Amino acid sequence: RAYTSADVVGFLKELKRKISGKLLIIWDGAPIHRGQPIKDYLSAGAAKSIHLERLPGYAPELNPDEGIWQHLKRVELGNTVSKTLAELSLRLEEAIRRVRRKRFVVKGCIAQAGFSL
Repeated sequence: RAYTSADVVGFLKELKRKISGKLLIIWDGAPIHRGQPIKDYLSAGAAKSIHLERLPGYAPELNPDEGIWQHLKRVELGNTVSKTLAELSLRLEEAIRRVRRKRFVVKGCIAQAGFSL
């Protein structure tokens, strides 16, 4: 099924549970990011520790996620073949773990999108 604004609130709650301190969330202008459940969640106190920075609805050149996905697809998963969806899922999870250890890749994608750290 497609994700909803309520699903996004669940994701934000999970982030807050796993990551202490203030969070900066950079996301696109998709309708699920602007829904009433998110507004309600933020106005109920979450806005004290979550700052949302919205990108234009379609601006892949401004979205650091796009660089991460390109790196995963072309570098981490390049020249791999998976016979099943389960095998592909496992390879993707392993690739994501590798990228998490490569801070220079993440920082590079953020910088390429025009953000400074």
